[in-house]
Amino acid sequence: MAVLPIRIWGDPVLHAPASPVDEITDEIRALVRDMYETMDAAPGVGLAAPQVGVGLRIYTYTYEDDDGNPWRGEIINPELWMVPLEPGDPDEDLESEGCLSFPGERFPLRRSDRVVVTGIDLEGAPVRIEVDGWRARIMQHEFDHLEGVVYVDRLSERDWKTAQKISKKRGWGRPGVSWMPGVDDLDA
Repeated sequence: MAVLPIRIWGDPVLHAPASPVDEITDEIRALVRDMYETMDAAPGVGLAAPQVGVGLRIYTYTYEDDDGNPWRGEIINPELWMVPLEPGDPDEDLESEGCLSFPGERFPLRRSDRVVVTGIDLEGAPVRIEVDGWRARIMQHEFDHLEGVVYVDRLSERDWKTAQKISKKRGWGRPGVSWMPGVDDLDA
């Protein structure tokens, strides 16, 4: 297994819709294993294949609830259905999220509170996930990556302008910029 470099906002693979996985091969299994290792090293609660430079419709996720119960898996070729968003501005304390492809920052973003995701797992077995709260947020965030959308693309105009300034200051927003979880110091 290997930790993979995570692409930074601006890299073209993050802004293009990912392709379906036609067949689950040993290469796909190895990619998913490496994605778990990368997600854990980052650390993150989800990781989509485009974030590691692979334009395929795969993502991994992990989350521990308030009682310490683990929730972990992968979805290949997911489809997403969600309850319509509640109107209004997001709550900065309760609805902020971050992204491994825009590391070190968090911005408020309104997401649907409930979703259903279907797809398949590494064995080709059907997967159906019906979740709410933070788990629903994770599913929407990772699904967005497969559609070529990074969460900062969905921000309010004010926050989007702030994200642009951060990106420019850090030299992001261009092809090929990445970071290595467990190696790169993102606080510098």
